[in-house]
Amino acid sequence: MRIISIIAVLYIAFSIVSTKNAMASETIDTNTKIEINLDSNINSEDAAIQNDFDKDYIKQELEAQEKAKDERILSKLKEKQRKAILPKDKFTINASAYTAAADECGKSDGITASGTKVKEDRTLACPPSFPFGTKVKIEGVGTLICEDRGGAIKGNHFDIYVETKKDAFAFGRKNLLAEVVE
Repeated sequence: MRIISIIAVLYIAFSIVSTKNAMASETIDTNTKIEINLDSNINSEDAAIQNDFDKDYIKQELEAQEKAKDERILSKLKEKQRKAILPKDKFTINASAYTAAADECGKSDGITASGTKVKEDRTLACPPSFPFGTKVKIEGVGTLICEDRGGAIKGNHFDIYVETKKDAFAFGRKNLLAEVVE
């Protein structure tokens, strides 16, 4: 809801900027008529450049807000991780890969069970015994963060997020060594 409010404010600001050199006059007769005369200094090329800039600015702002939200969620989850009893040594996991597709997750917005947005090379679906925010280093994969859950994620089964189904099928199912990292 906050993002929608920000977009509305940015849209209004853009409207004001794009019409700052406009003069409006209203004449009233039997049919109300509004005439707008644009200053000759504004041309369609200037407007197009301004519109592209505003789209890029809005996109950058939304991405920055999403990143900040993910960082806030992950910092809160770190406290829960400190209290959990996790393996101290290396352990074997049964790893597979998944995507954010609706047929796999029941939804397709990419929002994980922890509230973050899925991201390749970061998101890991872990069993409930691993609190959200736990970092797990997996041999041949790298260090990922427990951000998601799943109905089949139990025991030593972990799911690694990937962008495409092709990548998920290519990964298959593997037994790999893993360890919890601080």
